[in-house]
Amino acid sequence: MASIFTKIINREIPADIVYEDDLIIAFRDIAPAAKVHILFVPKKEIPTINDIQKEDEALIGYIYSMIAKQAKELGLAEKGYRVVSNCNEYGGQTVFHIHFHLLGGEPLGTMV
Repeated sequence: MASIFTKIINREIPADIVYEDDLIIAFRDIAPAAKVHILFVPKKEIPTINDIQKEDEALIGYIYSMIAKQAKELGLAEKGYRVVSNCNEYGGQTVFHIHFHLLGGEPLGTMV
């Protein structure tokens, strides 16, 4: 069964898309945990961090570079931001299509 992110990529579900190219899509989270909360999702379905293969390493690096680019464009880079990716049930992952949360625009406090 396709994840909610695959459905967004395929335009089966609407999303507030802020960036898209052949490799990734980025959209605003529907339940933001910060003033700015954007999800970065590879178009290739990779269920968890544990499933990243050697051939995916360039894609993951590319995602991080696009997160940094968006953070700069949104004015988050100077004061700071957080990038979060959860892995499996105990790590808080609820959608099993790897994704990265860009959070910022306000003080975020400590993680744990």
